[in-house]
Amino acid sequence: MRPLRYLLRGPLVLLHIVFALPLAVIALNPLMAKIPVGRLRFDQFMVSWWSRTLVRLFGFRIRRFGKPLPGAVMYVANHLSWLDIELMHSQRAISFVAKSEIARWPLVGWLATRAGTIYHQRGSSDSMASVITRVVERLQKGEPVGIFPEGGTGTGERVRTFHARIFQAALDAQVPVQPVALRYGHDGHQDPSMPFAPGESFFANLLRILGNPSMDAEVHFLEAVESTPDARRRMAEESRARIVRALGYGDA
Repeated sequence: MRPLRYLLRGPLVLLHIVFALPLAVIALNPLMAKIPVGRLRFDQFMVSWWSRTLVRLFGFRIRRFGKPLPGAVMYVANHLSWLDIELMHSQRAISFVAKSEIARWPLVGWLATRAGTIYHQRGSSDSMASVITRVVERLQKGEPVGIFPEGGTGTGERVRTFHARIFQAALDAQVPVQPVALRYGHDGHQDPSMPFAPGESFFANLLRILGNPSMDAEVHFLEAVESTPDARRRMAEESRARIVRALGYGDA
């Protein structure tokens, strides 16, 4: 069935890119961005619409549990795939912190940059300090920011340790942290084909996901972890524990 899925999904994804991407770019223009669309700005509406449509064209049924908190929030999620950003964008336009390599990925990197992604050079202490400063600035402006505290994509078998340093941004900005549990699969089970395979390129992973059978894309917005002075390690551990429980891993 994989060739048939390529035949059906491939042209639709290309059409979405050709026709919808220019609309998203227009929406991100400062002159257009603030036009109201219901309770959202035009840019927020378009980012969510574009991402939601893309996820569905790849064969996923989006299932949301809970609600994203409004206003300035630091969302922290487990990390499985490049599609995580699009899945979370489908629910709310968010500025993400992501590895600097993403900026060089075709299409996704260009769109991520236009959407305000904050890039981090992994392994660089100076880069992390700059990232925290920029995250605080965004939060203080009332904008939501998304973080993947594991520091990279995992295998989907467990949630790795959350790095606590980035939680300092929520403390400095005095905003809540909302854990978000992500899963792709069937009947509450993670599909092992979603995460990057060792040494796999972005394009190879994209093609593999495009040809996969249809499955659920779950996004669970969990109870917020309030910012507590001098407790970023506790905040990181509690955020991870809530995600672990939501996914049913039982290794909190």
